[in-house]
Amino acid sequence: MSWQSALACWFLRRQFHPQTRHPVIDAQRARKMTAKRAYTPRVPAGWALHERYGAHDGPLRGEWLTRVDGRHAATILYLHGGGYYFCSPQTHRAASFGLAARSGARVFSLDYRLAPEHPFPAALDDALAAYRRLIEEGAKPASIVIAGDSAGGGLALATLVALRDAGEPMPAGAILFSPWTDLAATGASLQTNDGVDPMFHGPSVARAAKLYLGDTPATHPYASPLYADLKGLPPLFMQVSSTEVLLDDSRRVADKARAAGVELDFEIWRKMPHVWQLWVPFIPEARRALDLAARFVLRVTGESRNVQPSSETSIA
Repeated sequence: MSWQSALACWFLRRQFHPQTRHPVIDAQRARKMTAKRAYTPRVPAGWALHERYGAHDGPLRGEWLTRVDGRHAATILYLHGGGYYFCSPQTHRAASFGLAARSGARVFSLDYRLAPEHPFPAALDDALAAYRRLIEEGAKPASIVIAGDSAGGGLALATLVALRDAGEPMPAGAILFSPWTDLAATGASLQTNDGVDPMFHGPSVARAAKLYLGDTPATHPYASPLYADLKGLPPLFMQVSSTEVLLDDSRRVADKARAAGVELDFEIWRKMPHVWQLWVPFIPEARRALDLAARFVLRVTGESRNVQPSSETSIA
């Protein structure tokens, strides 16, 4: 654990952790605070950012990061985290830009509709529509990787399940950073890591889930993909911290994916903050994590045929 990571955990414990004690979630306040505090990285050299937030942009509402020379062998559809009720493509540029610069893939970061104004299945409908539009516009499914963090990671996995159930072409794989996969909040780590996780209190997870679920059962497989049959999904790449309250949301998915015969790279990093990939370039572990995720993109899209997957890794 680097001193930079330790400092990030200290900051989160002081600034963010107390807020998750509140019994009532104020979505508007969370959005304003996150937008104000968000770190905005520079556009990488040789790349161009195209924001698409007009009414005419339809399913591809969000932002593109593309190479200036137009050479893209792969496409990443990025789904940001934020509990389904706050954050945006802008707040998660550190991860989306980092993946693009490291993999050479163009990235589309989706501005999906947020709860509670738009509860389940709005976010899933938007993710499916964006994926389908990418294919309509010429992207080959085998060149697409769906990536997401936290709620966006759960959404990415749910998108795969829904695509499979619909009999549609599957993407090359999915990257899941600290995914939120169990909105029923049954993971043991919600208790065992409560007080250890520098960002969240365990009980806050169930409270956040209600904003997105509305009247939907928490075990609906498209809302909580932990409860889905994972057979037939493309390769998965997951990273999670050992001290997260959401640790078991990843571990149990990993167990189910292996049992279903899904190709899996699963990494447990020690004592990292939730979605530490967003702390690039400040935390060296964030750089390493994104490097490994980019290698996965290259491998599953056929751009790097010599990279071999690992089954499970525990990383200091």
